[in-house]
Amino acid sequence: MIQRSTIKQRRSKRVARIRALLHGTGMRPRLVIFRSNTSLYGQLVDDEKHATIGFSNIKGKNATSGSALGKSLVEVCKKQKIKQLVFDRGGYRYHGVIKQIADTVREGGITI
Repeated sequence: MIQRSTIKQRRSKRVARIRALLHGTGMRPRLVIFRSNTSLYGQLVDDEKHATIGFSNIKGKNATSGSALGKSLVEVCKKQKIKQLVFDRGGYRYHGVIKQIADTVREGGITI
């Protein structure tokens, strides 16, 4: 009998595929996006030190929440004097809220 993979299993495969290609450093950390049922999360990760440099989260999953998360991530980057990021979309499609976060971070002067 053929087993079907669940949505979580398919997403974890996508995440692993993406992570194999992306690598963040101290000067150019990886911006990881996570979308839960109620909130959006953004995290800046230095893969060389295996450490989180900064993070931000916000309630809501719509475009205005994405803009707010992007603005708060820009503030975190400016405090840490970060000018470039590697964008890790976390296995989600690059549209809607995920695209809104990336566009807002770019508008804030951070290169992705």
